[in-house]
Amino acid sequence: MDETPGWLTPTEQHAWRSFLRMQEKLAARLGRELLADSKLSTPDYGVLVELTDAPDGRRRLQDLAGALEREQSRMSHHVARMVKRGLVVREECAGDGRGVLVAITPAGREAIEAAAPQHVSAVRRLFIDRLTPEELDTLARISDRIVAALEREPGRADPPPGGPAAPRAGGRSRHAPRPKP
Repeated sequence: MDETPGWLTPTEQHAWRSFLRMQEKLAARLGRELLADSKLSTPDYGVLVELTDAPDGRRRLQDLAGALEREQSRMSHHVARMVKRGLVVREECAGDGRGVLVAITPAGREAIEAAAPQHVSAVRRLFIDRLTPEELDTLARISDRIVAALEREPGRADPPPGGPAAPRAGGRSRHAPRPKP
């Protein structure tokens, strides 16, 4: 016998819906501005950030998909489009004939270095500057707590450890990381 879910109280429902609406509006606005300013989509930017954060500018495709919460096949198709634009290249993974590395190109580095200052400015204007330092600290603590719980407790639709990442509605948006020169 299934139990009736514990419905959200009006306060809980307001908090949840406000959070979702803020997240949707903020991600959409940042994505539109990023694309208009740099011709990079939010997923492009996320891939380039992950690659610039890697010491050698390379990540295994599977690890990249996991880091960005994308299915491996979707990530593979997205990387193929980025290869055509000259932002990244695919390389064979030494010692693993099935593995694929994705590496940032000089054009990819130039693209993110040009995009990052405007993107960070938009993040600051649309998000950071609207909160007090105390609110930012509280939001960071809340976010860290929820992310830690999600990482400890796999969900029903999560892939097995080491498997491809489950898709996320709307993809993942990385909003203010700085690329390494």
